[in-house]
Parts: sequence; C-alpha cells; structure tokens
Amino acid sequence: MTSVSVSFEARRLLNSLKSMEGHQSVDALIKDMVKQHQLRRLQNHITDLRDQISSLKGMDIDNLVRRLKE
Repeated sequence: MTSVSVSFEARRLLNSLKSMEGHQSVDALIKDMVKQHQLRRLQNHITDLRDQISSLKGMDIDNLVRRLKE
C-alpha cells in the first residue's frame, strides 16, 4: 500500500477492485486508474482540436493569417 493513510472501508474497496480488475497490487490498480483518466482527458482534448480544425475548413487563408497576427 502507498504511504497514504486510508480508512479500513476504503482499503477494503480498493482490495475488492484490485481483485476484480486482476491487478497484482493496489498501487498497480491506482496507476492504471490514473492512466485511464489521463487518456480520457487527452481524448477529449483531441476531439476539441479536431472540432477547431474542422471549423477552419473553407476559410480564406489571407483572412486566417490576418486573424493570427492580431
């Protein structure tokens, strides 16, 4: 277990999740959960960027350059 102090109930829940997910340790479970969270956030940023890029389609390049210089 990490050096973070947790209640007995939280520890019991973490151990249950660890068993259900097939991880070797609670640390591995937490690392995997953090990694999944970061990947979801990154996916949301990618979606936002794609939306912004698609809004540029059909835009006059000279107008775009002027807007970028402002």
